[in-house]
Amino acid sequence: MDFIQIAKKAKQASLEIAHLDAEVKNTALNTIANELEIYKNEIFEANNKDLEDAKKLVEAGKLGKSTFNRLKLDDNKMRDMIQGVRDIANLEDPVGKVLLKRELDKELILTKVSCPIGVLGIIFEARPDVISQISSLAIKSSNAVILKGGKESKNTNTKIMEIINKALNKVHDFPQNVVQQVFSHEDIAKMLKCDEYINLIIPRGGNKLVQFIKENTKIPVLGHASGICHIFVDKNADIDIASRVIVDAKTQYPSACNAVETLLIHSDFSQKEELLASLQIEEIKLVSNPESWDMEYGDKILSYKFVHSIDEAIDHINKFGSGHTDCIITSDKENAELFMDKVDSAGVYWNVSTRFADGFRYGFGAEVGISTNKTHARGPVGLEGLTIYKYKLVGNGDVVDDYAKGIKSFHHQDI
Repeated sequence: MDFIQIAKKAKQASLEIAHLDAEVKNTALNTIANELEIYKNEIFEANNKDLEDAKKLVEAGKLGKSTFNRLKLDDNKMRDMIQGVRDIANLEDPVGKVLLKRELDKELILTKVSCPIGVLGIIFEARPDVISQISSLAIKSSNAVILKGGKESKNTNTKIMEIINKALNKVHDFPQNVVQQVFSHEDIAKMLKCDEYINLIIPRGGNKLVQFIKENTKIPVLGHASGICHIFVDKNADIDIASRVIVDAKTQYPSACNAVETLLIHSDFSQKEELLASLQIEEIKLVSNPESWDMEYGDKILSYKFVHSIDEAIDHINKFGSGHTDCIITSDKENAELFMDKVDSAGVYWNVSTRFADGFRYGFGAEVGISTNKTHARGPVGLEGLTIYKYKLVGNGDVVDDYAKGIKSFHHQDI
């Protein structure tokens, strides 16, 4: 089917789902979770086909190891994927929330109400669990979505989408074409030009993908170009906390965008050599003179640098960081608050791993991605980030001319 026809159907679906009852949406989500559980072995079979093909590409040097790692669906990922759908069903409906109610004048009432964005265009690489996450968030927030996954996960993506739409077809009153998928590279180019029907593009992938999308569309883009996350070890840090947090942030999932890439250590920290040794024991490769301080390794490699003050650490992060997630390890509350106030990132942490920057861990059920934008949504983007708002004004034949002539006056009382 031509992409424009897919986009038109998505637009129509977005109008239909915009006012769908929360109970119907939750039924749809729980049905999806049930179907994913029933057919998970078929998903694993499809994923194994993708992994076999991807392994050949890795051996030929045409696919990175970090991409291969993100492609794999194991029992833990599958469990989290299914639970994430159920968790979203249990969350409060984000649509129709009253954000402001104000009486402009007697019986002239202004209400600000949350509403869906409309049609989302999602372009992502590797990770097939993205489909269930984003589809579920789109359904709960009453948006339609068009997904374009990477060719390396085509078999898995196709199977998961097949199961999702099979589930949605079982739900009475649920609109058609809310969740659609496209496959070709040409579809990306068409999606980026489709500002008549698509309201927001969300890329989930590497720096090159995100930059390409931002440079080639007039549609608003929500996302982050890279994950250059830092941890600063202050001079009075606890070494056990520092080692534990850094190891987790680097090794728990090295290819994730919230894995730490640069370690800054205060030169007056008395146990710095001991700290570095503890990281090497965990098979972390330490680099003291990297080619660039804005390198995203996606592997068990960690740049490090000694700094002379907390201000130097903050300046380094604000210069070389990507505005994603950065952490300070310290027992000094004043320094921690200074760091969290002055570091210009979506997530600023104190004594905890950067790997917590995740919608599931934040209790959002899942996320459509992590945004380093400073408009609309920032950090892990869940349901709230997929809604906007509209103003409803109710009166009784009121006209502006009465106020312009001084016959009436506003009193602007919140109610």
